[in-house]
Amino acid sequence: MRVTLVGLVLFLAGCAVNPVPDGYTGPLSSIKDSVVVYSSSKADFFEVSKVNGDNIKSSRDATIKSNQGRGNNMTPVVLQRQIPSRPTVFTITGRTHHAMPIVALASTEYEVSGDVKFSPIPTHVYVVKGQLGETYSAVWIEDAVTGAIVEPKIEVHGSAALNMFLK
Repeated sequence: MRVTLVGLVLFLAGCAVNPVPDGYTGPLSSIKDSVVVYSSSKADFFEVSKVNGDNIKSSRDATIKSNQGRGNNMTPVVLQRQIPSRPTVFTITGRTHHAMPIVALASTEYEVSGDVKFSPIPTHVYVVKGQLGETYSAVWIEDAVTGAIVEPKIEVHGSAALNMFLK
């Protein structure tokens, strides 16, 4: 029992890190996730899932947590976080989410994910955007004010549908 508890604590501690390292005193930028809501039970999330290979708290995770016990209804939670203004690798993900996992099994869900390395400009705000569909899916980062896309855009030409075991 003790080994299991220690393992669980270590696992949970490694699940999400703060994108701003302890002791960092340099310039900061912000990056926010986005969501396209289709109904009270279905939405597409476009989010940062990792920073420099480390998992961070995502909007989809926050939405799942804040909507527990609401059945087939959800109110999306969209996160914005500060990030160091220095060269950084962001893993960005676009993914369909249904309020009830059983509905997800019987529905089509899409996912596209990849890495974008860039140096955020100090004080700028960036947003993760995208589109998901049967013939084309993409996720990208853009400047929230100018709309300029930070390259590369992560694209899937064809279906990005998840199989039943990945939902």
